[in-house]
Amino acid sequence: MQAVMEKGKKSDALESLSHEGKYLTFVLCGEEYGIEILKVREIIGIMNITPVPQTPGYMKGVINLRGKVIPVVDLRLKFGFQETDHTKETCIIVVEVKNKLTGVLVDTVSEVLDVRGEDLEPAPHLGEGINTEIFLGMAKIKNKVKILLDIDKVLGTEEINMVESLTSVS
Repeated sequence: MQAVMEKGKKSDALESLSHEGKYLTFVLCGEEYGIEILKVREIIGIMNITPVPQTPGYMKGVINLRGKVIPVVDLRLKFGFQETDHTKETCIIVVEVKNKLTGVLVDTVSEVLDVRGEDLEPAPHLGEGINTEIFLGMAKIKNKVKILLDIDKVLGTEEINMVESLTSVS
């Protein structure tokens, strides 16, 4: 039994090490989140978003970014938080998921953070019906917890298919 428990600890430690690296952190509803910096293509200020009919409420629409049509997902709405008015701090993080660009609307961008393995903990079990697969882990830095997101899972298959159908016209 002891060997099995230690093996579990080792795999958790290896899992934490595999998620260390640089993360772009941003704020949603007063909490800090992070996305692997290698997934981020650019950060742009809020711009005119053209609504697209028959898309879910969290899919705000599309933007024209230097001639490319890019869909924009409001992470507040995607996560079930209340929608809020945009401020001068509101911005769009353009991420690449499965070779497709998608804009992610956030309250504000914070910083690029270097997360070490010892700062990481796996996502806690939050109860039935809560998808913790979208979390890479929890980073404990300067007595604060930052939630590290697996953007590939946040923008899952449903969103990718929607992005493909929205951008296939361009």
